[in-house]
Amino acid sequence: MNDLRLKPFDFQAAVARAGLRPDGMPLAGSAKGVEGGGFRSAMADALKDVSQSQFEAERLQRELTLDNPAVSLEQTVLAMQKAQIGFQATLQVRNRLAQAYSDIMNMQV
Repeated sequence: MNDLRLKPFDFQAAVARAGLRPDGMPLAGSAKGVEGGGFRSAMADALKDVSQSQFEAERLQRELTLDNPAVSLEQTVLAMQKAQIGFQATLQVRNRLAQAYSDIMNMQV
């Protein structure tokens, strides 16, 4: 079964994935930056993760409804909350991107 425990945020790993030193400067001698297409691939991966968490929450709800003894109420509620938080974050990113696009298009040239 899927591990639903929350993992602590690893700042060092996130900085390393971004191609930065801990002080925020780019790694010396490294021109790779963010791998895999930059922002587009990061957004695609984030959307896939949110979708997967929603599918997992839906599956757990269905299993709980069918009285599967391997699925607990706590596990289901936690998965539902994770899916909800992911969806809300995605919605906020979308709204801010739309607002930024609108602001840029309304700029005087």
